[in-house]
Amino acid sequence: MLNTIIEFSKSEDGAITVDWVVLTAAIAGLGLAVVLVLRPKVEDKTVAIGSVLDAAGVDPTF
Repeated sequence: MLNTIIEFSKSEDGAITVDWVVLTAAIAGLGLAVVLVLRPKVEDKTVAIGSVLDAAGVDPTF
């Protein structure tokens, strides 16, 4: 039983999975941060474009 525990603690199986999970979480977190930073600026531009189109009399329905 002790040998099994020692072998398990020395085993490196699954280490690459942990690396990929951490890397994927970092990429997802970075993507979320970018969206949170850019969203207000994009929303402001969208409102500005909508105002210009309204002033020009463009019908938003197709």
